[in-house]
Amino acid sequence: MIRAHDVLTGTGGRLAGDLSRNELFRRVVHDSRDVQPDDLFVAIRGENQDGHRFVPDAYENGATAVLVSEEWYSRYNLGDLPAIVVPDTLVALQELATYWRSLFTPHVIGITGSIGKSSTKEVLAAIAGQRFRVTRSAKSFNNEVGLPLSVLEVTPDTEVVVLEMGGAYRFGEISELAAIARPTIGVVTNVSHSHLGRMGTLEAIAETKAELVDSLPEHGVAVLNYDDERVRKMAERAKCPVVFYGLDDTADIRATDLESHGLEGISFTLHHRGRRDHVSVPLLGRHSVHMALAGFAVGFQLGLAFEEIMAGFQQPNIQLRLLLVPAINGATLLDDTYNANPASSLAALNLLDELDARRKVAVFGDMMELGDFEREGHRMVGDRASQVVDELFVMGERARIIGEEAQRARPSLPVTFVADKAGLAVALREGLRDGDLVLIKGSRSLQLETVVADLRNERDEE
Repeated sequence: MIRAHDVLTGTGGRLAGDLSRNELFRRVVHDSRDVQPDDLFVAIRGENQDGHRFVPDAYENGATAVLVSEEWYSRYNLGDLPAIVVPDTLVALQELATYWRSLFTPHVIGITGSIGKSSTKEVLAAIAGQRFRVTRSAKSFNNEVGLPLSVLEVTPDTEVVVLEMGGAYRFGEISELAAIARPTIGVVTNVSHSHLGRMGTLEAIAETKAELVDSLPEHGVAVLNYDDERVRKMAERAKCPVVFYGLDDTADIRATDLESHGLEGISFTLHHRGRRDHVSVPLLGRHSVHMALAGFAVGFQLGLAFEEIMAGFQQPNIQLRLLLVPAINGATLLDDTYNANPASSLAALNLLDELDARRKVAVFGDMMELGDFEREGHRMVGDRASQVVDELFVMGERARIIGEEAQRARPSLPVTFVADKAGLAVALREGLRDGDLVLIKGSRSLQLETVVADLRNERDEE
């Protein structure tokens, strides 16, 4: 809840139409489709869409008022319709969030990394929620629009805020987000080839992620993945204490005796503060141990006991991305369609390798934004697929490299090449069998979840 008075103070905007400074807004939203009664709709001008086009929709959906630009407002007569008018709506949103953050004193946890930000966010929020009142980023709100909206969800009762920060799109992005959120704990998960096409080199990606460490105050804490060399080096830039987590013996919070138990999760021995504890958590795949260790590291920094942290891992929402979906012909889909890059694809194949099934099948679409690493990254995935799967389906010109490399490494492997989702759906309908476990993965822009929904819905209709 935020008053119009605070919006005016934070943005320097002006009232227009029939709107009182004492008006109370339930939420601040930027998508007119999400608007509900008592919301303030912010019209953001983006690369492809101008949110001002949807001002009528926002009013129709019940918005109490809209935040619009002076330029747009001068061209359209809204009459008595309530509005707050500013020079630039994106700048105003960020200024409002900065102002709003200054009113409260919660622990703010910022999370960045090439992969695993959203899943780590859910784990940390679940753990912190065992003792504290928590606000966390909605969805993957981690950019110049999403993060301010998440900050505006903070209330006077909020004690811990968990925020994703930055997608490695440009230098200075995370520094700007940190200036808004003012994190006190910063978590860096990893540096990989995700978004390499935008940033050019892994070193450049690491430089953007290190901006979170740079932003932490002296009384803050940097929580860094010791097993990632580029992340480990970020400790040299920290003005605050550093806590390392990982599998290496040097890490402050570390794991040994790591075992995967398929769909039951993983177990390991946790070493921390001179203690050894046996841990079992419902996170899928050996690679998820780093997510678990980050959870322990942050939980201890918040003063939580081991038992409280373990209780957090039992919350049902910590497996955010990966879903098991019953499908046609008695198959089961391992839905990992949210995004794909070489590191996450290899982790998914490793998970598939750990699970029991009559046949293991993988479906890959193109991996985007890999730049000069495009061919090598797809070949790495193809080589690993040849060692894990009984059948492979690939969609798109880039993913063709995966199929070709898999066939080169294992000529007897059945590989189906398709050009688009329609062809993929047909091939899967014909190719899936009872007892198949089918990994489906591709870049976000491909929206392969529509293929998952199509296959699942067909079975539901039978």
